[in-house]
Amino acid sequence: MLTTLIGLLLFFTFVFLSVIHFYWGLGGKWGANAAIPTKANNEKVINPKLFECFVVAFGLLGFGLFILVKTNVLSFYLPNWLMKYGLWILSTIFILRAIGEFKYVGFFKKIKSTQFGRLDTKYYSPLCLAIGLLVIALALMR
Repeated sequence: MLTTLIGLLLFFTFVFLSVIHFYWGLGGKWGANAAIPTKANNEKVINPKLFECFVVAFGLLGFGLFILVKTNVLSFYLPNWLMKYGLWILSTIFILRAIGEFKYVGFFKKIKSTQFGRLDTKYYSPLCLAIGLLVIALALMR
C-alpha cells in the first residue's frame, strides 16, 4: 500500500514536471525565466530550445511510467538490467541534481542571489532531493 502511494505521488510529480517542459517546448513563457540558471548579471547559462525541452519532458514522463511499473501499478516488459538497477539510477540522477554542479545549480551553488538561485534553493533542489529519497525508499521496499 505504501509502495503504491509513493509510486503514485512520484508518477504525478513526474507528469506535472513533464507537462511544464512540453509547455515550454511549445513556446510557453510562464515560469520559463525562473527555471533557467543565470549568471550573477542575469545572463542565461543555457538557452533550451524545443528539442531540449521535449527530451526532458519525455524523459520525465518515462521516469513516471517506470515508477508505475516498479510499483506494479502498470505491467510492461523492461530489460532485466533496468528492472534491477533503474530505481538506483533514478535516485542518483535526482540526488546529484540536488547537490548540483557547485556554480549555478544545487544546494552547494556559488551563485545564489539570482531569481533562479533563490528558487533553486527554496524549491527545485529540495524537490529533487525529495524525489531521490522517495525513489530510494521504493528501492528498499522492494
